[in-house]
Amino acid sequence: MSADFYFASSAKIWSSIEWVYGIKDAGYTGWEISAEGNYRLDNPGSYSRIKEVLETTGLKASVHAPFSDLNLASMNYPIYNESVRQLSECVRLASDITERVTIHPGYLSPAAKLVPDKVWSLHKDALRQIGSVAEEYGVLACLENMPDIGDFLCKDPEEIFGMVDRVEGFGVTIDVGHANTAGMLDGFLKKTGLASHMHLHGNFGEKDEHLPVGKGNIDWKKVFSTIKSNYSGICVVEGRNIGEAKESCREIRGLY
Repeated sequence: MSADFYFASSAKIWSSIEWVYGIKDAGYTGWEISAEGNYRLDNPGSYSRIKEVLETTGLKASVHAPFSDLNLASMNYPIYNESVRQLSECVRLASDITERVTIHPGYLSPAAKLVPDKVWSLHKDALRQIGSVAEEYGVLACLENMPDIGDFLCKDPEEIFGMVDRVEGFGVTIDVGHANTAGMLDGFLKKTGLASHMHLHGNFGEKDEHLPVGKGNIDWKKVFSTIKSNYSGICVVEGRNIGEAKESCREIRGLY
């Protein structure tokens, strides 16, 4: 099987877009756009610049939907509805440049913890609404597993695959670094053949550090052996800058 390697940097969301020109030289075929800050797709000026850079560089694209201040598990209905609206709109707009959009699951508020069954149902319904838009516009929305932080949903492979089960228009983004912080990396690697998208970055299992590939305590040989055997699709390296992009690319070339 063959994977395609892209680079993303959520650390650059307030930076000028010129940094993106270094992605191809760093060894990647695509850019995963973190659609926050200066890169929101619902800002016509920002989206026009994104399209111009993609055309100029020849980079392929995927999109990471915004997640700041959004919550698909919110029991505050105006926030819940606005979260669904913004993510649906991101999927619609992204369809001009990609077929893959990664979306974060929601997280539990104190009120939500009192009614876990209701939260599951609300969250699943949010995915159905977003998935319907994804299907209409020819995009696959991919729910991402979360790191071991706070009250996020979908840290466990069974939970996240259960959340998207029978939801049209949805797949799963397996984030290797996130899985490592939750002690779930082996469980997620067993599901690699079911993944629709992947994120790669390192850590030491304690914090979501987003270190270059090869750093931290992740068994990268095992990760890439599993990818080679079971996955054919986009692998997005998430880093902070082009220097880290190059460092990760060198490591990948030695392992993949």
